[in-house]
Amino acid sequence: MTSLKAAMTRWRDGRPDDDLLRWLYRGLIAATVVVLVLDYGDIRKLAESNASVASPSFDDPLDRPAAEPLPQTRRAPDRRAPPVRESEALKNAMTFELAADGRLEAYGTITPGTAQRFADEVGKRGTYVKTVVLRSPGGSVQDALAMGRLIRDKGFATEVESGRYCASSCPLVFAGGVERRAATKAAIGVHQVSAARSAGLTGDDAMRNAQAISAQCQKYLRAMGIDLGVWVHAMETPRDELYYFTSAELTELKLATTVADAAIAKGRPQRPN
Repeated sequence: MTSLKAAMTRWRDGRPDDDLLRWLYRGLIAATVVVLVLDYGDIRKLAESNASVASPSFDDPLDRPAAEPLPQTRRAPDRRAPPVRESEALKNAMTFELAADGRLEAYGTITPGTAQRFADEVGKRGTYVKTVVLRSPGGSVQDALAMGRLIRDKGFATEVESGRYCASSCPLVFAGGVERRAATKAAIGVHQVSAARSAGLTGDDAMRNAQAISAQCQKYLRAMGIDLGVWVHAMETPRDELYYFTSAELTELKLATTVADAAIAKGRPQRPN
């Protein structure tokens, strides 16, 4: 302390020494560090706050995936009972396998990126593919729409076999077929779609995303020549239920062009349950 007082006296008399300059320099560095720490804390809190309220863009994958296989935890008394019980293996990401007669079997959940893998598969198979055979609990709406558009562009047929399951966003893929063949005992079902649960959205953000998805799906179905009554049934059905179409409804709503077991090839190996 004595040396500091002496240094201050010399500074007052116009004779600053090195000790006093070092004291001042150290104080300046300490103050700078404190300011930087406080500013960093404020910036970090602001970034975290912005991240918590930012809503995803519509280009982000929506609905990942849209449904677990057979969501039947609740069912209204007038709701159609599920015509089939499918395998839990459908929870796995969709795979593709080329079978006889140009039938490309698409089996499993439509995850984000499935549309690109489907396009790659179609690109590799060239003109061999004639029909896309679907067995899926649905999944990513954006990928389902892209798959359906590619199917229509290529002029492929779509098909759901007897005792098989195509639900949630899978019927959007099915709708892309130039011919859309369903067996009489196929299970084709729809329900509401929304990004809210998967994207963590609530309130107005969830509503805006649901409306955007709904509008996109309606435009797609209209372009494919499907009666929008299909979408009415979807929007009326909670996410944890499914509305299964009867054979008559499939043809009346133009979701299927053919409903008959005769449309399904016989004697062909089936995938395991």
